[in-house]
Amino acid sequence: MLGRLSRFVLAHRVWIGLFWLVVALAGIATSSTTVSRLSTSFSVPGREGVETSARIQSLYDISDEADTMVPVVQLPAGTTVDSPGIHDQLAAFDDQVRVAGGQDAEGRPALKVVSYASTGDRHLVSADGRTTYSIVTLPRLKPGTGFEVPKEEVALRNLVNNAQVAGGTARLTGIDELALNNGGSSGPSLLVEIVLGGVGALAVLVFVFASFLALLPLVIAIVSIVTTFLLLLGITAFADVSFIVQFLVGLIGLGVAIDYSLIIVTRWREERANGLANDDAINKAMETAGSAVLFSGTTVGIGLLALIVLPVPFLRSIGYGGLLIPVVSVAVSLTLLPVILHSIGAPDVRWPWGYGHSPKAVLYFVPRLFRRLALFPNIRKEAHASRGWVAWARLVVGRRAVAAALAIVILVALIVPATHITVGVPVANSLAQSGAAREGLDMMTAAGLDQAGFEPHMILVSGGKNTQAVAQAAAHVSGMDTAFVPTGPGWEPVGGTSLVLGLSNLNADSSQGRDQIDNLRTAVRATAGDGTATVGGARAGSADFVSAVYGNFPLMLALVVVITFILLARAFRSLLLPLKAVILNVASLGAAYGIMVLVWQDGHGSKQLFGVDATGAIVEWIPLMVFAFLFGLSMDYEVFILSRMREEYDRGGRTDLAVVRAIGRTGRLVTAAALILFLAFLALASGPDSQTKIFATGLAAGILLDATVVRMLLVPALVSLFGRWNWWLPKLPASLIRVRPSQPHSELRAPVMPGEA
Repeated sequence: MLGRLSRFVLAHRVWIGLFWLVVALAGIATSSTTVSRLSTSFSVPGREGVETSARIQSLYDISDEADTMVPVVQLPAGTTVDSPGIHDQLAAFDDQVRVAGGQDAEGRPALKVVSYASTGDRHLVSADGRTTYSIVTLPRLKPGTGFEVPKEEVALRNLVNNAQVAGGTARLTGIDELALNNGGSSGPSLLVEIVLGGVGALAVLVFVFASFLALLPLVIAIVSIVTTFLLLLGITAFADVSFIVQFLVGLIGLGVAIDYSLIIVTRWREERANGLANDDAINKAMETAGSAVLFSGTTVGIGLLALIVLPVPFLRSIGYGGLLIPVVSVAVSLTLLPVILHSIGAPDVRWPWGYGHSPKAVLYFVPRLFRRLALFPNIRKEAHASRGWVAWARLVVGRRAVAAALAIVILVALIVPATHITVGVPVANSLAQSGAAREGLDMMTAAGLDQAGFEPHMILVSGGKNTQAVAQAAAHVSGMDTAFVPTGPGWEPVGGTSLVLGLSNLNADSSQGRDQIDNLRTAVRATAGDGTATVGGARAGSADFVSAVYGNFPLMLALVVVITFILLARAFRSLLLPLKAVILNVASLGAAYGIMVLVWQDGHGSKQLFGVDATGAIVEWIPLMVFAFLFGLSMDYEVFILSRMREEYDRGGRTDLAVVRAIGRTGRLVTAAALILFLAFLALASGPDSQTKIFATGLAAGILLDATVVRMLLVPALVSLFGRWNWWLPKLPASLIRVRPSQPHSELRAPVMPGEA
């Protein structure tokens, strides 16, 4: 099928080349418009926490972004909140905060304040009376704001961090402020991150291709990325697409497109070195490597498309948008790449470097100086497998039991930590190591104050419910510090509703913290009156998100595994190989989770590598996104390796020989492709935000582990151990997946001897 496609492409190469040129230019011209239309919402509709927060946002103009700003005031030695005149000065400071934020459309203060001065609640004051904090809510984000820091937050920061209240020190802290003080409020732009990833990829490609062909995969990647952005623009016309997609398109697209073009171009070079004419080599590469690319793109797409089964709009949008990445990369690799290979490899092309009409000189031209310095290998080496990887494969095959055991021990050691992964908001200490926000946090910690004000429960009371009774009921729930009815400007009842704020001393992501939300909802509903009392705020929103997403995670995993198994069974004409592939992919994913837990959640490396303390939790969306992308990307390598093993087995009829030959041919490709993705993810980790660092390092470590321990050690060892049963496919399952049955050859099990590869 792909051979016919390549012949069609070559016959219409001019039109196809012009088509991709026009599409790429259109994608470049509209990319900024696409980015501006991306959504920043993380909501989970239909859940009490989300719906309550949305109503509070609408009625009281309070941001539904979950976190509050927390001004901390530390009074001079010998002065407490009970000292004469201090209460009035604290109240005056509250007024300054309200004025600094301006007013909303209804004339209410944009910044709403809850403090000891307004409530008299001693839970907002340290035991020695010298330190107190207040809770300030931001207004809801205006459309088109994106990720710009709200002007009200900037004004509040400038006011608090430069204020002296009653001769004491004031600092602004809180989850958002700490996140913005983790090394700077801005990092490299998406374009800069793509460029950084591209430079790293080019360095790897130079070693792989040893010629200016190293630029070709980057050309394919650029066309794939800008085309995907153009298609995203169309999707944004009728559906919300998460902002996360732009990073995935830019960096995942860079790695995937390079991977696909890398395997096709390498196979083309091999066929040219074996003496085939240029177009014949293109057709052969498309029939073999192109088929592997098609199946790889399909498996990557499955991992992303599985997100649509989750009842979360922004994750579904990532599934739809992210699906475009492998689809477009495959399309560009299978259509534009043959056109370029034909153009640069035609015998009648004369290059200005003076290498005449020789096909080899045209295909693998490099400056004469580099040739004389012998920096690049001879083209004839492409006709043979890599000696180093052949030697490695022989070693693994010869010691297959030991190799398999070693790889399994490594995987198990990394999977075990994943069993205690905590999904939620990282602890405040990990969000910033210096800056004013960290100083404010340290002031609270030194004074013995907990971080209850960072994520207060927001209870919306309406109808006949008694607001004070709701506050009292909430305050008596286990683990609650206090609950009160906020008063003062901006807190007046609206539309027959009123608010109660509750402060919890429990870890929001612990089982006790999750249980507290259920207990709180039960308690406030049970208060007297015919109205309603529902719980919103950051903690409730996070709990609802985890419940909605991870409650459906087994369904998503089962869907991905079943579909992937069927596709791989068709591709490899085997039952054992696809079963092994999906099991190893799940194991590889578990090991990646274990690395994130060890490095970030438990802090064994985050401080040394990034200067960040242990996070105590992994942000809710990260494990899911790591699964969606790592499952598909790591399956790329499995398809590349097993496709070549299947080809070599059909040719020679011996499993061990097929393993050695396949690893000899694909080892360099897989490790180079993994290194390219690794560098792309490191570029993504260069941003200042700790959430992005966790996500990027999880993917980077997972890819590197998968390409080395799993694909280059465990896979060849297991295939050698299973021997002829790798290729077994009975008649019944073969008929169900519409391929011919496969009966394994009778073969010797002795390790491959030198010269057989």
